[in-house]
Amino acid sequence: MWRELLPIGRHPESRGYRRFAWSGADAECRAWFTRQAEARGLTHEVDRNGNQWAWLGDPAAGDAVVTGSHLDSVPDGGAFDGPLGVVSSFAALDELRARGATFTRPLAVVNFGDEEGARFGLACVGSRLTAGRLTVAQAHRLTDADGVTLPRAMEAAGYDPDAIGPDPERLARIGAFVELHVEQGRALDLGGDQVGVASAIWPHGRWRFDFRGEANHAGTTRLADRRDPMLPYAQTVLAARREARLADAVATFGKISVEPNGVNAVPSLVRGWLDSRAADQESLDTVVGGIEKAAREYADAHGVDLDVVRESFTPVVEFDHALRDELARILGHDTGLKVPVLGTGAGHDAGILSGSVPTAMLFVRNPTGVSHSPAEFAAEDDCLAGVRALADVLEGLACT
Repeated sequence: MWRELLPIGRHPESRGYRRFAWSGADAECRAWFTRQAEARGLTHEVDRNGNQWAWLGDPAAGDAVVTGSHLDSVPDGGAFDGPLGVVSSFAALDELRARGATFTRPLAVVNFGDEEGARFGLACVGSRLTAGRLTVAQAHRLTDADGVTLPRAMEAAGYDPDAIGPDPERLARIGAFVELHVEQGRALDLGGDQVGVASAIWPHGRWRFDFRGEANHAGTTRLADRRDPMLPYAQTVLAARREARLADAVATFGKISVEPNGVNAVPSLVRGWLDSRAADQESLDTVVGGIEKAAREYADAHGVDLDVVRESFTPVVEFDHALRDELARILGHDTGLKVPVLGTGAGHDAGILSGSVPTAMLFVRNPTGVSHSPAEFAAEDDCLAGVRALADVLEGLACT
């Protein structure tokens, strides 16, 4: 499975992945998922929001155990973020069948659409729509860098954008959702553990900072006469690092847009996107508030206007304690070892669904801690340990 999936959407120069929602690479990934489902005799269906499901047993029976993740990527992302969870889910099912397990609850593998938000700027679109965390009107207003709206992109890919929206009936089928994911950090590696259980997802969000100045000639405009928005933007990037460090949080300006974007022109607009995350809401508010305060001071000093818009936000997610504890109990049953429980600063579909169904997560060791990069890596032995752990959990939850 891994070998079949690896070439899809891989850029020949960066060696990273560009599997963006409703693109050709996305269609290839979806076709791969369909083949995996059919090869195992599972019932494949696509819901109203474009998420793919592969069912063992009767979906309508309710109280199903669901596992899976996503197959899309960030720009030039790594191979493991998302796909490891989907591949491991199918492999765990194969393992359970090899064990001769008898299923007492329906089981499903899911591929949630547009988890990374790389194309339309909002993460977890498929699961947000399903859980009612994103309205149809909001989804229809999403636009990519080329001006293509989400409805147009869905329609071009053969899906009906008028059908999207909350799906409470589908959520009512699910008794538990367990997502396996490569760890996006080094906590497991530093502790010497192959697999861990997630405790919570940090609150996080995305803010757009629009610095508006005045376009002018780079060669003839005196420095004293300039209203250059690049200067307060650059100072704000440094302020973000300072505020995050003081609060033991993270803050990143990872995307920028400049107008008119000419080498010999003073910009009229510099638009930067801030991603910030912290262990608790108070810390996050302190970081973002400090960054915005500094940005406004810098903008005023340079005669530049500033607008700050919060584009998305996800509050802290505490995974279902009973399910989390059950995972730890199952995984520690034979060995007697205490399974590490750790928080994460990364958002996931499991976090979006946590307000609707009991959810939990397993992490697989990442020896470098690198993620959202072609250098993202997990060793085969650790991946196999993740499959065995997921199989053990699914057996404990869905089998006799």
